[in-house]
Amino acid sequence: MGGETGTEVDQYGVVGHPVARSRSPFIHGLFAKQTCQRLAYRLYDVMPDDFVMRVTGFFAGGGRGLNVTVPHKPAAAAFAHTLTPRAEQARAVNTLAAQADGSILGDNTDGIGLVRDLTLNLGLVLAGSRVLILGAGGATRGIVAPLLDLAPDSLMIANRTADRARVVAASFADLGPVKGCGFHEIEAHPWDLVVNATAASLTGGRPDITPAAIGANTICYDLAYGHEPTAFLSWALAEGAAGAHLGWGMLVEQAAESFHLWRGVRPETGPVLDVLKG
Repeated sequence: MGGETGTEVDQYGVVGHPVARSRSPFIHGLFAKQTCQRLAYRLYDVMPDDFVMRVTGFFAGGGRGLNVTVPHKPAAAAFAHTLTPRAEQARAVNTLAAQADGSILGDNTDGIGLVRDLTLNLGLVLAGSRVLILGAGGATRGIVAPLLDLAPDSLMIANRTADRARVVAASFADLGPVKGCGFHEIEAHPWDLVVNATAASLTGGRPDITPAAIGANTICYDLAYGHEPTAFLSWALAEGAAGAHLGWGMLVEQAAESFHLWRGVRPETGPVLDVLKG
């Protein structure tokens, strides 16, 4: 991660651990072909202790930009010379971009990626709605502010550890009606949108929440993606949810936002989503 970047082809990639199953190279390859951009995009599996050294080497060797995934998003926020407002709010960075003056800009496109999928692809109107987010980790921090921008009536962050949810909620309290609670404290009536931002789906589990949170009009969304419903989405449908969606749309939309930051052109996401879901 470094020496191979000094070529005439602009170098990009995704850094994480593990990253072997990442679809980012495929997605950005389709974006590049669609927009006639000449670039290379690679996977970089980097251990946490090596993050600063490897990323420094990447940019020193002429690299133009990196996507950042688990577990490096907080480290990427500390690495960047400047942060966009949304990255500052999230305290996490999923996109690093080399600037003309040699500095590195850190951005977080996760939240806008989710919002674009919910509103543009799925056609949801969240103004005046009641939103429940499960989990209080970095994924949640990246999506709270963009969701509050849609003017929900209320937004509840629920977590296995209630205090952590309350701390995260408090950091966004100046942006809208957000509160935190434990899973066992979730109000026992249907929510309009329930977003699973926990890591449970990655291991086949699901958050232990009351079935009363799911109703006939509830839309459930899991930030995880794959070709089979997660345990959370299967459970939600069994409890009578109106809809259940995997995170493919968020994955592609956040990638498109990163691509736009890097290349100054916004790719069409619909054709890429069709290929991935197909």
